[in-house]
Amino acid sequence: MSETISLILISIGILFDLLGCLGLLRFPDVYNRLQSATKCVTLGTWCILLGVFVRFGFTEIGLKALISIPLLFLASTVAAHSLARAAYHYGFPMWKKSVADDYKEQVQKEEKIAKSFEKPAGS
Repeated sequence: MSETISLILISIGILFDLLGCLGLLRFPDVYNRLQSATKCVTLGTWCILLGVFVRFGFTEIGLKALISIPLLFLASTVAAHSLARAAYHYGFPMWKKSVADDYKEQVQKEEKIAKSFEKPAGS
């Protein structure tokens, strides 16, 4: 029974990973590609690791897979956020049909705060 559940979880994980890779090829800009890679591939890899844990149980391999799941969630979200922020900072354009630029307001607030801490030129 556990082998069947494991096989189903791993198959679902592979499917999500493939969909995430297709999104990397298909989506128009870096921000949409990051979203595809982060969500699909994280969920797919989570399913694969959970399938490995179900298959091997509380052995060394199973425990490594189980411990890797929260690390995967933490690392992938932080990495995607950092990459998106860097892409925005360096001026990678959004897709022309993008509806909103919510980050623009935040950047303007941060720039205003940073300017308030600068010393005047004659000081």
